[in-house]
Amino acid sequence: MNDASMFVRSVLLLCLLNACGDDSAPLLDASPEDGVDGSFDSADAPIDAPIDAAPDMVPVDMAIDEGVVFDTPVFASLCDPDAKMEAYPAPDAWTPNLGPGLPRETLDEALLGTNCAFLDGGDEDETDHHNLVTMYQGYLMMPWAPEFGSGGISFFDVSNPCEPVSVGSGFSPLTRETHTLGFSHLGGAYAVTASLRGILQLGAGGVMFWDVSDPTAPTVAGELDVPDFFYPDAYGGIIMSAFWQVPFVYLGAGFNGVYIADATDATDPRLVGQYQFEPRMRVGQVQAVGNLLVVTSTSGARTVLLDISDPIDPKPIPGGDFLALDGEGAPREFYFANFSGGYVYYARKDEGGGVSVMDVRDPTAPVYAGDLRVDGSGGYVFLHEGRAFVGMGRRAAVFDVSNLDAITELSEYNLEGDLDTFTPLGQLGVLSVDAEAIEDQGTAIVPVQAEPDARAPLVNYAYPPAGAEDVAASARVGVTFDEQVDVRSAFEGSVRLYETESGRRVPGVVSAQEVFVNFHPFCALEPDTDYTLELPARGVTDFAGNALAEGYTTTFRTAP
Repeated sequence: MNDASMFVRSVLLLCLLNACGDDSAPLLDASPEDGVDGSFDSADAPIDAPIDAAPDMVPVDMAIDEGVVFDTPVFASLCDPDAKMEAYPAPDAWTPNLGPGLPRETLDEALLGTNCAFLDGGDEDETDHHNLVTMYQGYLMMPWAPEFGSGGISFFDVSNPCEPVSVGSGFSPLTRETHTLGFSHLGGAYAVTASLRGILQLGAGGVMFWDVSDPTAPTVAGELDVPDFFYPDAYGGIIMSAFWQVPFVYLGAGFNGVYIADATDATDPRLVGQYQFEPRMRVGQVQAVGNLLVVTSTSGARTVLLDISDPIDPKPIPGGDFLALDGEGAPREFYFANFSGGYVYYARKDEGGGVSVMDVRDPTAPVYAGDLRVDGSGGYVFLHEGRAFVGMGRRAAVFDVSNLDAITELSEYNLEGDLDTFTPLGQLGVLSVDAEAIEDQGTAIVPVQAEPDARAPLVNYAYPPAGAEDVAASARVGVTFDEQVDVRSAFEGSVRLYETESGRRVPGVVSAQEVFVNFHPFCALEPDTDYTLELPARGVTDFAGNALAEGYTTTFRTAP
């Protein structure tokens, strides 16, 4: 988009919002700090402000599908408790990735810390507005789109990281800035991104589902608009995050709380639930592990832990509504957060950047775990083998969080623009800016270590926790790892749920996103029965292809 068309677009938007021609209407502040589109930014509202701090929502003709009744089991059409189950596939019997994956050779030491290559989405990637990346099918997967919409997904071969090769791209004018990527392999291969139906259609937007079975030609497979969607409020009225615990997608929806979508069929997703907070908060990140939903605010200090034993009717966990604290016990504002190992890691932005950590291993009694304040202002945080990768506006850094009593900054990285995202990919880091980028340099690949990543991923948390009792028959079971895992390696052979005594296999679907792996049974679990979740050795792998070195098991018992 050239400067002239951008100007016209912004003027049209301002006219629509402020009743052009009416001298009595106040003008919307379209300062550069609010973005090139002149967006209203409810991040300026007070920390965890009540709903009246958000703009009036534009009504849309849509509603939660109350006609959908989810009896337990959820997957009624797929549940056959009398079916004879075949033996589990071997833990490493998942279909190999199409691409070559991450580099497998030692890199030149001179490359460490340098931005040795840049990634661009192509001719339609005009704003160079980028966020996180991931690995999928052995390729680097990069969503790209500005907050006002129009973008896509691109795949790259990064086996030679300083000479990446474009593999394929998909484009849709509905694509909006995306902060998370969830996946499903139920009936195909799908990914979920944020969506916006157009800058002048203020009441329409939500998420969209991409068919990513062919990385050379990703295509849009389905769309879902949510009620009360409001843009140009880039924080309070849109979808900030999506977590796909197949079949349900949990949507962090700003002041609208959490929406829940049934995406069993990604080509025909349906809205089936909404959870609103009291007092209301501006929801940013949502992440599900088993029956636990971790919900954090954006540009706030609040976190809420929800019980999703009934996946479409979340319940608050007593004691699980708390503020992120610093070492002095004071609440500290953060932008985005991430969960792993029973800890919530926050990219702090209040009185400096850095990282702060809360221990939620007992979700009824969260406690302060660690904090480090440095120069900067937090964006997003990702975990990798005891390190936190944090974007902080004008710089990014890696922090050693292996000892939370003494968090230290290890190294600094830079990329021109608003550097909010730093994604770890084995021996590589990927820097991304979401504003003020040099043309075609919105994302950079930077080697962070010379040797290939040869360390196996470690399971560091399970929910329900080991030995849990009175677990609901509708339970899902989940674990987290200490690094992101290859979502395709999490399948029925590498993630197994069975009755502990009889060894009877529980049919279900496995899904993974970032450090999370979840198992969702097709059938209701039997009452008063012990169950074992097993992740065999040689099964789940990290992005570098390192498989789980030792098997992991955890057991729990269902309610009578």
